This record gives sequence, C-alpha cells and structure tokens, in this order.
Amino acid sequence: MTWPVLHVSRSVNADVVTVALVAGDPRKLPLWAAGLSAGIRLESGHWYTDSLMGVVEVAFTTSTGSGILDHDVTLPDGTVAHNLLRVIPNDMGSEIVFTLFQRTGMTDEEFRADARLVEEDPARLAKLLDRE
Repeated sequence: MTWPVLHVSRSVNADVVTVALVAGDPRKLPLWAAGLSAGIRLESGHWYTDSLMGVVEVAFTTSTGSGILDHDVTLPDGTVAHNLLRVIPNDMGSEIVFTLFQRTGMTDEEFRADARLVEEDPARLAKLLDRE
C-alpha cells in the first residue's frame, strides 16, 4: 500500500550546501516553516516547537553535503511523521523538494490544508536565503 503524495518544489539561487546549512539549522525553522514552527527551543538535547498541532518535537537527519534534510516530527499524541526534504543541484543553484504524504487517517481536507501550508515554505526559505 502507498499513501497519496504531493511533491512541492522551488528553484533557488543558492548552492546545495548553502541551502542545507540554512534549512537544516533548527534555530531558523520558524523563519521558513510557518506551518510547523512558531518558535523553537532546545530542551535536554531535543528541539521542540509550538506548532498548529500543539508542542511537537523536531529531530533533523541532516547531511548538508548531500542535501538530505529529512526530519521527524513527533506529534502530541506520539505519532511520528517522517518528513522528506531534499535539496538537489539545479545548474548554479538548487531545487528544494519537499515530499508530503497523506498519512493513514488523514482526511482529504486535512491533506489539502497541510499542502497549503507546506507550499508556502519553499518561497519563505528562498527569501531567507536571499538575506543570508
């Protein structure tokens, strides 16, 4: 079985390592991932953020050289959402690609609402990169 999926992408004028260093920095998450993070804090070695779903833990699996910026989000009920984020070379810049799954139990409306939030993130990240 597979879940329905949406790939959200955006071209940016920054190399893979630069994008990965900015996007993979948990302290910068609130600046571009508005649907997930309204503020972030480090407590006992774990990153927590106040999200639309309540307080969630965000654990990054970051490989800046390869552009793999996957992160797990542990929801208030203990469910872990695996989020896939890739930064791939695109000529002199990069392509930011976020994969959004419609997980089991998620309604079509919830998926569309999540997609609307996620679709804005790469544009905010691009603006942040322009300021870096």
